Amino acid sequence: MVERTGSGVREGDRPRRGERWRPGDRWRWGRDARGRSAWTRGRVPASLAVLAAGLLAFHRTVPNGVGRLGSLLEAFLPWLGLAVPVLLVPALVRRSATALLALLLPAAVWAVLFGGLLLPSDGGPHHITAVQHNVSDENPDPRGTAAALIRAAPDLVALEELTPAALPGYEAALAEEFPHHAVEGTVGLWSRYPLADVRRLDIKPAGIGEGWSRGLRAGVRTPHGEIAVYVAHLPSVRIRPSGFSSGPRDESAGLLGAAVAAERLDTVILLGDLNGTVDDRGLAPLTSRLEAPRRGLSFSWPAALPVSRIDQILTRSATAADVRTLPATGSDHLPVAARITLGAS
Repeated sequence: MVERTGSGVREGDRPRRGERWRPGDRWRWGRDARGRSAWTRGRVPASLAVLAAGLLAFHRTVPNGVGRLGSLLEAFLPWLGLAVPVLLVPALVRRSATALLALLLPAAVWAVLFGGLLLPSDGGPHHITAVQHNVSDENPDPRGTAAALIRAAPDLVALEELTPAALPGYEAALAEEFPHHAVEGTVGLWSRYPLADVRRLDIKPAGIGEGWSRGLRAGVRTPHGEIAVYVAHLPSVRIRPSGFSSGPRDESAGLLGAAVAAERLDTVILLGDLNGTVDDRGLAPLTSRLEAPRRGLSFSWPAALPVSRIDQILTRSATAADVRTLPATGSDHLPVAARITLGAS
């Protein structure tokens, strides 16, 4: 006859030391072969869950002084949510109530930070649609890329990495739909509405040679009033043995942020490849002055397997209801589009 133990589980129902539990066994959440309860085992996955929650909630406290670790974390911050399903497996295998309870922390923090982006857009009326696309200086099909962007029916199209060889192809393909356009260096803006006061933006960081021109500002005379549209391509970032290299990009972001702050028009739309996410503190000179779309994660880079949205549509005194990616073109970036309502947000 098998006697019951103090835990209420019969010895005959427990696997012997070294024996694996199988579906159908009665042994579930009682003490294991080492006498640990569901509340005392699984401390490692529980600790990792608390760490993930802490990094999500307090990512700004991660220092940037050494290797810019804070910016590196923020570049991929939404992906910390994967800690929940990954750690759920060992929590269930260990039958750890502590680990399962701890997993509620990162799940809740992620939902607060990013859950709203997954909600459906209200689909309400809007004034203009804007498309942002780094077309790649190695794009083999400029005309096909332009045709793909036209299918989104935008009112504004911002392009980066325009080359002298490819520019005529984009101009020819976009001319019928967008009679107004301006190009400065390697960035350009195409518009259904007239442009005014177009000028080059000096966002070149120190140490970059002459001829580097990646920013423009234009007034756009929409039926709802004149707005300022900025197109920018900030310097690239690199992951090196020494850490995350983002100094030139951060400096360029500061120059662009100062230009936006000095803008005389109330309504501003910034379209650009900013080489950073809206969570990245390196873009704070912009994200502190402009608003990101309220719906949509819409990872845009790299096009083959998008893991981050570094192509941005940001607004002031306007609301981007959502952001979405468009089908792939000949670029290593996906185009992004947003429906924008003009006026105070």
